[in-house]
Amino acid sequence: MLIGILITFLVVILVLYLINLLPLDGRAKQIARVVVIIIGIISLLKYLAVF
Repeated sequence: MLIGILITFLVVILVLYLINLLPLDGRAKQIARVVVIIIGIISLLKYLAVF
């Protein structure tokens, strides 16, 4: 369980870093960051057996 949480956390950090490298305008980057963070939180909650 702990390894799954760690992997999820690292993947979210990596995706957020890659989003910052994309040549998008500020609004699109903000929307992409919010979507990635929400997906990451839902995934972490699944590992913690909340859902």
